[in-house]
Amino acid sequence: MRESGGKRHAEIAGAGIGGLTTAAALAQRGWSVTVHERASTLRTFGAGIYIWSNGLRVLKAIGAYDKATVGAHVGPEFHTRDHDDITMEEIPINGPGDARLITILRETLINTLVDVCREAGVEIRTGSEAVGATPEGELLLADGTRCKADLVVGADGINSRVRDSLDLLLYRRDLGYGAIRMLIPRARGDVPHEDENRYIEYFSGSRRILYTPASADDLYVALCCGADDAEALKVPADRALWTQSFPHLANLIVRFGDAGRWDVFEVAKLKRWSKGRVAIVGDAAHAMPPYLGQGGGCALMNGLALAVTVADAADIGNALGEWEARERPLTEHTQDTAENLGSMNTWPDDVRSAVLKIVGKSRELGEVRMRTARHVPTGTEAFPL
Repeated sequence: MRESGGKRHAEIAGAGIGGLTTAAALAQRGWSVTVHERASTLRTFGAGIYIWSNGLRVLKAIGAYDKATVGAHVGPEFHTRDHDDITMEEIPINGPGDARLITILRETLINTLVDVCREAGVEIRTGSEAVGATPEGELLLADGTRCKADLVVGADGINSRVRDSLDLLLYRRDLGYGAIRMLIPRARGDVPHEDENRYIEYFSGSRRILYTPASADDLYVALCCGADDAEALKVPADRALWTQSFPHLANLIVRFGDAGRWDVFEVAKLKRWSKGRVAIVGDAAHAMPPYLGQGGGCALMNGLALAVTVADAADIGNALGEWEARERPLTEHTQDTAENLGSMNTWPDDVRSAVLKIVGKSRELGEVRMRTARHVPTGTEAFPL
């Protein structure tokens, strides 16, 4: 459905990372684009986000890098610590030859993507709920409107109604584990001075605490536990309970207050990433647990790659097949690797500590884990870091 001026048109459900990246990249290639967001505003839940080299390259390619990285935290290392606060694994980052990693507020990323979209002429409609799509290229809205397009994109999250209306879901699995996520102000004394700027994941039994500076002033914390750990997943967090598991983090835990939201970790895989003129991106297509910090990175990569592939394609359906064939293997590698890392949640402390101290020295396993971070995404070849 070309507009009168000859532009191709896209209708996108969801103003998250995948939807906004796709929208910006399409508009920058001459498409007209409308994004539908069911919420009344574009505000996001307060949390931090990890962006590795692959995601940073995408931000450069769509002109979002400079603004998105203002005030970002650039840590020197990522540590995994055991129940005795002993480092089991140390991943060097941001040095010569290392993968780059920054952390920012999720709100900063979304706001930057919105700005890039609007600069490119994307129309963003809030309070506009998508309930399905047709393979012929129609986005169906809750108010009965049928929006015709050359391309429809379902970027409407793990509960995607666009995806499900086309019977594309292969499986969706609750991993029985999740996290209370929160943002709190950074303060001296939360951790020893030498750890203040590091990214650190602490283990104790089946519980984890993720310590992530997200800016000079903001600290992103994730309290991870099993979905059957009823006392640990309560919000507000039970500070006495978490201090008992992590006594060396007492100074940090006492400041948790009433902040936080519990989210369960899930994985989703599709039969196909597209049907007719409809493509699925982001968590709707490839939800994964956060152990690699690549959920957002994969959404960025696949959104840009989608736009690059369909931009001038004579046949949208064929182009979507090419896009999936090229991008899906790495995304599923990322999903599978992240899910495998979650298996250690239930290991006894001593076993986990011993295994990770060995695994942390394996070059081959390190390459598997960092494969996505070191990848040069489609459309970013001209944008080195």
